[in-house]
Amino acid sequence: MEDKMLYTLTDVAAALSVGRSKVYELVRSGALPSVRIGGSRRVRGEDLADYVDSLERVSASAPLAGAR
Repeated sequence: MEDKMLYTLTDVAAALSVGRSKVYELVRSGALPSVRIGGSRRVRGEDLADYVDSLERVSASAPLAGAR
């Protein structure tokens, strides 16, 4: 992803390969911080990177499905 300061929720959905509704869910739950500019929501690049890093930490500590 290019180095922008702020990303639209559509940009975030594309970067994460998820639907926009999932991004809205993450923002509503507080898992992905966002800022409001006028009537629009934006996600800071640092917050997006932090969110992805947190996924890596959770994945690393969780056992694989079907693993014994």
